[in-house]
Amino acid sequence: MELKTLSSNWKKLQEKLKKENPSVSTSTKRKTSDRDSQNGVKRRRTESVSGKKTEGQHKSLKRKRTMEETEKDAAKEVRETVTEVALRRNSATSTPKADSRNGQVNAGLSPDVEIGKYVAIDCEMVGVGPNPDNDSVLARVSIVNYNGEQVYDSFVRPKEMVTDWRTHVSGILPKHMLEARSLEEVQRDVAKILEGTVLVGHAVRNDLDALLLPHPKRDIRDTSKHPPYRKFAGGGSPRLKVLASELLGLKIQEGAHSSVEDARATMMLFRRDKDAFEREHAKKWPVRVTTEAKENGDSPAKKKKKPKKKSRKR
Repeated sequence: MELKTLSSNWKKLQEKLKKENPSVSTSTKRKTSDRDSQNGVKRRRTESVSGKKTEGQHKSLKRKRTMEETEKDAAKEVRETVTEVALRRNSATSTPKADSRNGQVNAGLSPDVEIGKYVAIDCEMVGVGPNPDNDSVLARVSIVNYNGEQVYDSFVRPKEMVTDWRTHVSGILPKHMLEARSLEEVQRDVAKILEGTVLVGHAVRNDLDALLLPHPKRDIRDTSKHPPYRKFAGGGSPRLKVLASELLGLKIQEGAHSSVEDARATMMLFRRDKDAFEREHAKKWPVRVTTEAKENGDSPAKKKKKPKKKSRKR
């Protein structure tokens, strides 16, 4: 049979099959194509969804890490701040402040500060022996000049066994004694400073007794004995804290005392009523009368002797 006849017969057969069952071939192709397309869509969807999950997980992890790092940094800053505050509090409660103009605690003699004619002194004590409330020894001494500048400040090492440091009042701790000076060294330093000065203090005799040092009464001005100030205690010895508050508007001795601060307040009280202090002092200690010859360094003038009358010879 010829090829043309075969091809024509084949075509007729194909057309007949299509007429008898038209959906067979197309359905097969559609199913295959649909299956492939559906699988392709599913595959693509699956791939896209899985890709989104991966990116989302990555972003969430990154965000989580950033938040954790931020929280860690914030926590670190808080810890550092708390530590700084704690250190400040500890230093404020355990060590007296550097409470002087251009002066440091326990600095000894300030070389750049002029002493001048007037100085004010204040001391801090600690309790010793079996009855520490009554038995006290020197633990710190501070001196300021007329302008309130720190002239001298030093911790003093007690020779007796300390049984009450009185830290809540004195501000003194056992650790301060590691850098404290001996009583003999402090005595020498203070004696040199006080030589030729007018000493101002509040109940200053107690300070001198603690230092075991003398000072001429003529050269002492005591704010606790000043009559106008004694009115605040009904004629008795007023507290320095009360005088500072009432007359100067200053709050001192709120917690642990500062001998520099107390000495400065004492000098301010003296300066406030200096003229009255000197008038009261002049009543007790009149100015010594000296002759002009003595002031010039000459010997006192001698009384002139009357010339003897010459007797006439007869």
